[in-house]
Amino acid sequence: MLPPNTFFIAGPTASGKSALAVALAREIGGEIVNADAFQLYAGMDILTAKPTASEMAGVPHHLYGVLPLTDSCDAQRYHSLAQPVIEAIAARSRVPIVVGGSGLYIKALTHGLSPLPAASSELRALFAHLTPGEKVIWLLQRDPEAATTVNLRNPRYVERALEICLLTGRPQSALRRSFEQDEPQVNGVILEWNRETLYDRINRRTLAMIDAGLVQEVAALRDLSPTAGKAIGIQQVREHLAGRATLEQTIAAIQQATRHYAKRQITWFRRERCFQTICLDSLPTAEYVRRLLELFPCLRPSSLSAQSSST
Repeated sequence: MLPPNTFFIAGPTASGKSALAVALAREIGGEIVNADAFQLYAGMDILTAKPTASEMAGVPHHLYGVLPLTDSCDAQRYHSLAQPVIEAIAARSRVPIVVGGSGLYIKALTHGLSPLPAASSELRALFAHLTPGEKVIWLLQRDPEAATTVNLRNPRYVERALEICLLTGRPQSALRRSFEQDEPQVNGVILEWNRETLYDRINRRTLAMIDAGLVQEVAALRDLSPTAGKAIGIQQVREHLAGRATLEQTIAAIQQATRHYAKRQITWFRRERCFQTICLDSLPTAEYVRRLLELFPCLRPSSLSAQSSST
Protein backbone atom coordinates (compact mmCIF):
# COMPACT_ATOMS: atom_id res chain seq x y z
CA MET A 1 0.00 0.00 0.00
CA LEU A 2 1.21 3.49 -0.86
CA PRO A 3 1.25 6.25 1.77
CA PRO A 4 -1.98 8.25 1.29
CA ASN A 5 -0.14 11.49 0.52
CA THR A 6 1.66 10.03 -2.53
CA PHE A 7 1.07 12.15 -5.63
CA PHE A 8 1.69 11.16 -9.26
CA ILE A 9 2.62 13.33 -12.24
CA ALA A 10 2.54 11.19 -15.39
CA GLY A 11 2.34 11.76 -19.11
CA PRO A 12 4.21 11.40 -22.39
CA THR A 13 7.83 12.27 -22.92
CA ALA A 14 8.65 16.01 -23.25
CA SER A 15 5.37 17.03 -21.60
CA GLY A 16 7.03 19.03 -18.81
CA LYS A 17 6.57 16.57 -15.96
CA SER A 18 9.90 17.30 -14.28
CA ALA A 19 9.49 21.08 -14.26
CA LEU A 20 5.99 20.88 -12.83
CA ALA A 21 7.07 18.35 -10.21
CA VAL A 22 9.93 20.56 -9.01
CA ALA A 23 7.66 23.61 -8.78
CA LEU A 24 5.03 21.64 -6.86
CA ALA A 25 7.64 20.10 -4.55
CA ARG A 26 8.99 23.52 -3.66
CA GLU A 27 5.50 24.75 -2.90
CA ILE A 28 4.38 21.89 -0.65
CA GLY A 29 7.58 20.36 0.70
CA GLY A 30 7.79 17.37 -1.58
CA GLU A 31 10.47 14.97 -2.73
CA ILE A 32 10.54 13.56 -6.24
CA VAL A 33 10.68 9.85 -7.08
CA ASN A 34 11.61 8.86 -10.62
CA ALA A 35 9.23 6.62 -12.60
CA ASP A 36 11.06 6.72 -15.93
CA ALA A 37 12.51 3.33 -16.87
CA PHE A 38 15.62 4.78 -18.52
CA GLN A 39 16.40 7.59 -16.10
CA LEU A 40 17.03 4.86 -13.53
CA TYR A 41 20.35 4.22 -15.29
CA ALA A 42 23.65 5.98 -14.71
CA GLY A 43 25.58 7.20 -17.73
CA MET A 44 22.69 8.19 -20.02
CA ASP A 45 21.81 11.62 -18.64
CA ILE A 46 21.48 13.42 -21.98
CA LEU A 47 19.94 10.46 -23.79
CA THR A 48 17.15 10.07 -21.20
CA ALA A 49 16.57 13.82 -20.63
CA LYS A 50 17.39 13.35 -16.96
CA PRO A 51 16.82 16.52 -14.90
CA THR A 52 20.01 18.55 -14.64
CA ALA A 53 21.78 19.41 -11.39
CA SER A 54 20.37 22.94 -11.53
CA GLU A 55 16.84 21.60 -12.08
CA MET A 56 17.24 19.28 -9.10
CA ALA A 57 18.67 21.99 -6.84
CA GLY A 58 16.75 22.49 -3.63
CA VAL A 59 14.43 19.50 -4.10
CA PRO A 60 15.47 15.95 -3.16
CA HIS A 61 15.33 13.59 -6.15
CA HIS A 62 15.34 9.81 -5.80
CA LEU A 63 16.02 6.86 -8.15
CA TYR A 64 17.84 8.83 -10.82
CA GLY A 65 20.98 7.14 -12.11
CA VAL A 66 20.89 4.36 -9.52
CA LEU A 67 21.34 1.33 -11.79
CA PRO A 68 24.44 0.33 -13.78
CA LEU A 69 23.89 0.03 -17.50
CA THR A 70 24.47 -3.71 -17.35
CA ASP A 71 21.48 -4.29 -15.04
CA SER A 72 18.09 -5.31 -16.36
CA CYS A 73 14.95 -3.90 -14.80
CA ASP A 74 11.23 -4.61 -14.91
CA ALA A 75 8.10 -3.51 -13.08
CA GLN A 76 8.73 -5.87 -10.19
CA ARG A 77 12.26 -4.63 -9.58
CA TYR A 78 11.14 -1.02 -9.94
CA HIS A 79 8.43 -1.61 -7.35
CA SER A 80 11.00 -3.04 -4.94
CA LEU A 81 13.18 0.06 -5.45
CA ALA A 82 10.45 2.69 -5.28
CA GLN A 83 8.13 1.45 -2.52
CA PRO A 84 10.62 1.84 0.38
CA VAL A 85 11.76 5.23 -0.93
CA ILE A 86 8.17 6.49 -1.03
CA GLU A 87 7.47 5.16 2.46
CA ALA A 88 10.61 6.82 3.83
CA ILE A 89 9.63 10.19 2.32
CA ALA A 90 6.17 9.98 3.89
CA ALA A 91 7.70 8.97 7.23
CA ARG A 92 9.62 12.28 7.17
CA SER A 93 6.28 14.10 6.82
CA ARG A 94 7.19 15.05 3.26
CA VAL A 95 5.12 14.46 0.11
CA PRO A 96 6.31 11.74 -2.29
CA ILE A 97 5.82 13.02 -5.85
CA VAL A 98 6.21 10.15 -8.33
CA VAL A 99 7.14 11.49 -11.76
CA GLY A 100 7.55 9.68 -15.06
CA GLY A 101 6.15 8.26 -18.23
CA SER A 102 6.75 4.53 -17.81
CA GLY A 103 3.15 3.39 -17.50
CA LEU A 104 3.85 -0.15 -16.35
CA TYR A 105 6.18 1.05 -13.58
CA ILE A 106 3.59 3.55 -12.37
CA LYS A 107 0.91 0.88 -12.49
CA ALA A 108 3.07 -1.40 -10.35
CA LEU A 109 2.80 1.26 -7.64
CA THR A 110 -0.84 2.27 -8.06
CA HIS A 111 -2.30 -1.22 -8.53
CA GLY A 112 0.36 -3.36 -6.91
CA LEU A 113 2.17 -6.08 -8.79
CA SER A 114 0.13 -8.11 -11.23
CA PRO A 115 -0.53 -11.67 -10.02
CA LEU A 116 1.03 -13.05 -13.18
CA PRO A 117 3.69 -15.77 -13.14
CA ALA A 118 7.37 -14.99 -13.40
CA ALA A 119 9.24 -15.72 -16.61
CA SER A 120 10.08 -19.35 -17.31
CA SER A 121 13.55 -20.06 -18.71
CA GLU A 122 12.33 -23.47 -19.90
CA LEU A 123 9.50 -21.98 -21.96
CA ARG A 124 11.73 -19.22 -23.32
CA ALA A 125 14.16 -21.90 -24.52
CA LEU A 126 11.24 -23.67 -26.22
CA PHE A 127 10.06 -20.44 -27.86
CA ALA A 128 13.51 -19.98 -29.39
CA HIS A 129 12.77 -22.94 -31.69
CA LEU A 130 9.49 -21.44 -32.97
CA THR A 131 9.05 -18.92 -35.75
CA PRO A 132 7.23 -15.66 -34.92
CA GLY A 133 4.23 -16.90 -36.89
CA GLU A 134 4.10 -20.19 -35.00
CA LYS A 135 4.15 -18.35 -31.66
CA VAL A 136 1.26 -16.15 -32.77
CA ILE A 137 -0.80 -19.17 -33.86
CA TRP A 138 -0.06 -20.96 -30.61
CA LEU A 139 -1.10 -17.89 -28.61
CA LEU A 140 -4.35 -17.33 -30.50
CA GLN A 141 -5.32 -20.97 -30.05
CA ARG A 142 -5.16 -20.45 -26.28
CA ASP A 143 -6.37 -16.85 -26.13
CA PRO A 144 -8.34 -15.58 -29.16
CA GLU A 145 -8.74 -12.16 -27.51
CA ALA A 146 -5.00 -11.69 -27.83
CA ALA A 147 -5.65 -10.64 -31.43
CA THR A 148 -6.90 -7.31 -30.06
CA THR A 149 -5.07 -7.07 -26.73
CA VAL A 150 -1.49 -7.99 -27.69
CA ASN A 151 0.77 -6.38 -30.27
CA LEU A 152 1.26 -9.49 -32.38
CA ARG A 153 4.08 -7.85 -34.33
CA ASN A 154 6.21 -7.62 -31.20
CA PRO A 155 7.78 -11.06 -30.50
CA ARG A 156 8.54 -10.14 -26.88
CA TYR A 157 4.88 -9.34 -26.15
CA VAL A 158 3.71 -12.49 -27.93
CA GLU A 159 6.11 -14.67 -25.96
CA ARG A 160 5.08 -13.15 -22.63
CA ALA A 161 1.36 -13.55 -23.38
CA LEU A 162 1.88 -17.15 -24.49
CA GLU A 163 3.99 -17.84 -21.43
CA ILE A 164 1.20 -16.63 -19.13
CA CYS A 165 -1.34 -18.83 -20.90
CA LEU A 166 0.83 -21.92 -20.61
CA LEU A 167 1.87 -21.36 -16.98
CA THR A 168 -1.62 -20.55 -15.66
CA GLY A 169 -3.80 -22.60 -17.97
CA ARG A 170 -5.98 -19.53 -18.48
CA PRO A 171 -6.20 -16.84 -21.20
CA GLN A 172 -3.78 -14.08 -20.35
CA SER A 173 -6.31 -11.46 -21.51
CA ALA A 174 -8.77 -12.55 -18.81
CA LEU A 175 -6.12 -12.42 -16.09
CA ARG A 176 -4.92 -8.98 -17.15
CA ARG A 177 -8.49 -7.68 -17.43
CA SER A 178 -9.42 -8.69 -13.90
CA PHE A 179 -6.24 -7.02 -12.61
CA GLU A 180 -6.68 -3.81 -14.58
CA GLN A 181 -10.34 -3.35 -13.62
CA ASP A 182 -9.31 -2.49 -10.06
CA GLU A 183 -9.43 1.28 -9.65
CA PRO A 184 -7.16 2.32 -6.79
CA GLN A 185 -7.77 5.46 -4.76
CA VAL A 186 -4.70 7.51 -5.68
CA ASN A 187 -4.04 11.18 -6.35
CA GLY A 188 -2.34 12.25 -9.53
CA VAL A 189 -2.51 13.85 -12.95
CA ILE A 190 -1.67 13.03 -16.53
CA LEU A 191 -0.22 15.94 -18.48
CA GLU A 192 -1.67 16.42 -21.94
CA TRP A 193 -0.72 18.75 -24.81
CA ASN A 194 -2.13 19.47 -28.21
CA ARG A 195 -0.54 16.74 -30.35
CA GLU A 196 1.28 19.09 -32.72
CA THR A 197 2.61 21.19 -29.84
CA LEU A 198 3.91 18.09 -28.08
CA TYR A 199 5.61 16.89 -31.25
CA ASP A 200 7.23 20.30 -31.65
CA ARG A 201 8.52 20.09 -28.07
CA ILE A 202 9.97 16.65 -28.84
CA ASN A 203 11.67 17.90 -32.01
CA ARG A 204 13.20 20.90 -30.24
CA ARG A 205 14.33 18.82 -27.27
CA THR A 206 16.10 16.40 -29.61
CA LEU A 207 18.07 19.28 -31.11
CA ALA A 208 19.00 20.48 -27.62
CA MET A 209 20.19 16.96 -26.72
CA ILE A 210 22.44 16.90 -29.79
CA ASP A 211 23.88 20.30 -28.80
CA ALA A 212 24.46 19.01 -25.27
CA GLY A 213 26.64 16.14 -26.49
CA LEU A 214 24.28 13.24 -27.17
CA VAL A 215 26.50 11.68 -29.87
CA GLN A 216 29.53 11.70 -27.57
CA GLU A 217 27.52 10.22 -24.70
CA VAL A 218 26.25 7.32 -26.81
CA ALA A 219 29.73 6.73 -28.25
CA ALA A 220 31.00 6.18 -24.70
CA LEU A 221 28.38 3.51 -23.88
CA ARG A 222 29.70 -0.02 -23.72
CA ASP A 223 27.89 -3.08 -22.34
CA LEU A 224 24.14 -2.51 -22.05
CA SER A 225 21.45 -4.71 -20.53
CA PRO A 226 18.44 -5.58 -22.71
CA THR A 227 16.48 -2.94 -20.77
CA ALA A 228 19.01 -0.11 -21.02
CA GLY A 229 19.66 -0.90 -24.67
CA LYS A 230 16.07 -0.02 -25.59
CA ALA A 231 16.54 3.70 -24.84
CA ILE A 232 15.58 5.79 -27.85
CA GLY A 233 18.63 7.30 -29.51
CA ILE A 234 21.16 4.53 -28.97
CA GLN A 235 20.45 2.65 -32.17
CA GLN A 236 20.07 5.82 -34.21
CA VAL A 237 23.32 7.41 -33.00
CA ARG A 238 25.23 4.16 -33.46
CA GLU A 239 24.08 4.08 -37.08
CA HIS A 240 25.54 7.57 -37.44
CA LEU A 241 28.79 6.59 -35.72
CA ALA A 242 29.10 3.63 -38.11
CA GLY A 243 28.80 5.99 -41.06
CA ARG A 244 25.42 4.69 -42.18
CA ALA A 245 23.47 7.88 -41.45
CA THR A 246 24.20 11.59 -41.54
CA LEU A 247 23.70 13.68 -38.43
CA GLU A 248 20.59 15.20 -39.99
CA GLN A 249 19.15 11.74 -40.71
CA THR A 250 19.99 10.69 -37.15
CA ILE A 251 18.20 13.67 -35.66
CA ALA A 252 15.13 13.00 -37.79
CA ALA A 253 15.14 9.31 -36.82
CA ILE A 254 15.34 10.12 -33.09
CA GLN A 255 12.58 12.67 -33.40
CA GLN A 256 10.34 10.21 -35.22
CA ALA A 257 11.01 7.37 -32.75
CA THR A 258 10.32 9.69 -29.83
CA ARG A 259 7.06 10.91 -31.36
CA HIS A 260 5.95 7.29 -31.85
CA TYR A 261 6.86 6.54 -28.23
CA ALA A 262 4.87 9.55 -27.04
CA LYS A 263 1.87 8.33 -29.02
CA ARG A 264 2.06 4.94 -27.29
CA GLN A 265 2.33 6.64 -23.90
CA ILE A 266 -0.74 8.77 -24.62
CA THR A 267 -2.71 5.63 -25.53
CA TRP A 268 -1.58 3.90 -22.34
CA PHE A 269 -2.43 6.76 -19.98
CA ARG A 270 -5.87 7.25 -21.49
CA ARG A 271 -6.77 3.90 -19.94
CA GLU A 272 -5.59 4.94 -16.48
CA ARG A 273 -8.85 6.31 -15.13
CA CYS A 274 -7.56 6.79 -11.58
CA PHE A 275 -5.76 9.99 -12.66
CA GLN A 276 -7.12 13.37 -13.71
CA THR A 277 -5.98 14.94 -16.98
CA ILE A 278 -4.43 18.40 -17.06
CA CYS A 279 -4.29 20.08 -20.48
CA LEU A 280 -1.22 22.30 -20.81
CA ASP A 281 -0.55 25.31 -22.98
CA SER A 282 1.75 28.31 -22.71
CA LEU A 283 0.79 29.38 -19.18
CA PRO A 284 3.57 29.72 -16.56
CA THR A 285 4.35 26.63 -14.49
CA ALA A 286 3.22 28.46 -11.35
CA GLU A 287 -0.30 28.63 -12.77
CA TYR A 288 -0.45 24.84 -13.06
CA VAL A 289 0.81 24.46 -9.51
CA ARG A 290 -2.06 26.66 -8.43
CA ARG A 291 -4.48 24.47 -10.38
CA LEU A 292 -3.12 21.32 -8.75
CA LEU A 293 -3.64 22.82 -5.31
CA GLU A 294 -7.22 23.66 -6.28
CA LEU A 295 -7.93 20.22 -7.73
CA PHE A 296 -6.29 18.33 -4.87
CA PRO A 297 -6.99 19.96 -1.49
CA CYS A 298 -4.86 17.22 0.08
CA LEU A 299 -1.80 18.98 -1.40
CA ARG A 300 -2.43 22.33 0.24
CA PRO A 301 0.14 23.14 2.90
CA SER A 302 -2.55 23.56 5.59
CA SER A 303 -3.97 20.11 4.76
CA LEU A 304 -0.52 18.54 4.81
CA SER A 305 0.23 20.11 8.18
CA ALA A 306 -3.02 18.72 9.56
CA GLN A 307 -2.17 15.26 8.25
CA SER A 308 1.27 15.44 9.84
CA SER A 309 -0.03 16.52 13.26
CA SER A 310 -2.62 13.77 13.29
CA THR A 311 -0.09 10.96 12.68
